[in-house]
Amino acid sequence: MKGKVKWFDQKKGYGFIDGEDNKDYFVHYTDLPDRTFLKEEDVVEFKKEKTDRGFKAVKIKISEIKKE
Repeated sequence: MKGKVKWFDQKKGYGFIDGEDNKDYFVHYTDLPDRTFLKEEDVVEFKKEKTDRGFKAVKIKISEIKKE
């Protein structure tokens, strides 16, 4: 699935992705490739995983990095 990063707090290590299905997915830094952090508006590909608190994004790959 593809999505766009809504927000990601590097200090706290988590954020949310807006999936192409218009649902929000929690993302934690431990599910990102090593030494990678997300920025708002980055386009990513991920798999969704159901947890007891909702869905989260796992196996995340950055497709397009937002240019500043």
